[in-house]
Amino acid sequence: MDLLDILRTALTQALGPSAIVYALAAIGLNIHFGYTGLLNFGQAGFMAVSAYALAVTVVQADLPFWLGVVLALVAPVVLALLLGVPTLRLRADYLAIVTIAAAEILRLVFGAVETKDVFGGSNGLNGYSETYKGLNVYTKLGVGRDGLDLGVVQYSRDDLWNITVGWTLVALGCLFVWLLMRSPWGRVLRSIREDEDAVRSLGKNVFAYKMQALILGGVFGGLAGLFLALKQSSVVPSDYSSNITFYAYTALLLGGAARVLGPVVGAIIFWFLLTGLGELFSQLTSGTDPILPASIMDGTQASLVRFIVTGLALMLLMIFRPQGIFGDRREIAIDAR
Repeated sequence: MDLLDILRTALTQALGPSAIVYALAAIGLNIHFGYTGLLNFGQAGFMAVSAYALAVTVVQADLPFWLGVVLALVAPVVLALLLGVPTLRLRADYLAIVTIAAAEILRLVFGAVETKDVFGGSNGLNGYSETYKGLNVYTKLGVGRDGLDLGVVQYSRDDLWNITVGWTLVALGCLFVWLLMRSPWGRVLRSIREDEDAVRSLGKNVFAYKMQALILGGVFGGLAGLFLALKQSSVVPSDYSSNITFYAYTALLLGGAARVLGPVVGAIIFWFLLTGLGELFSQLTSGTDPILPASIMDGTQASLVRFIVTGLALMLLMIFRPQGIFGDRREIAIDAR
């Protein structure tokens, strides 16, 4: 068993493009759940509409790439309005039901045979990211296709470009959220989370604030979907299942809700654990002399055990530290939702 290889794989993935996707999605959920108390279980839907807005605009409508980017940011706003108008005046669980249902409906519609001519069916769409790839500064600087190898982490040239763009978006997003939550608007959101009736009694339009928070968090979800589409150079319906929403929630709860950097640190830790454990169990069950023989666990089972271990770790965290690693129990009480 090569512990250095396990560490190298885990660190590479923890700081790589996949972790960025979940960090952006979790920042949006932090605005929804952490600061406002909204239960959005359909962040994958916001990601999907953004990604498909770009792909359909460029591939099917043959319109400019940058127009597709603009429409990709407008699409989650429209979805937030469609979902928020009929539900935000009701109890929190109505929004949870509607968002998770909408995300699944969108995934099935994008992958349906009847809409294949528009959305590409189960095979999805590609061929829209040439402009994005053409902006790769590392190509212009003469960096080879193999990219950068620092020993501990190794990234290809394309991954370096995705990391540069992605972590810049994450940094700007965190700064934006930090500034917003220090403003009077952000303090109203925190008050709504604690007691919306008291906020309403002070003359504040609670519905309007909730809608603004839903839109803003949805736009961050759209950014996550847009980045995922660009880094993969393809949009496939299966990439936007409900799992991606719950992984983003896992990242948020690990790092600590209602903390600006909580979603980011949580995404890094989550992806480090997931990939590190995956590599660990893969090595334990493979090679000429596996430590765990096939009679106990084969390679397929080993790839699933990492989810069991990660889930157990999350359960223990929720029992002994429900506010997350960097959260504050006085700031947020998850069991009071």
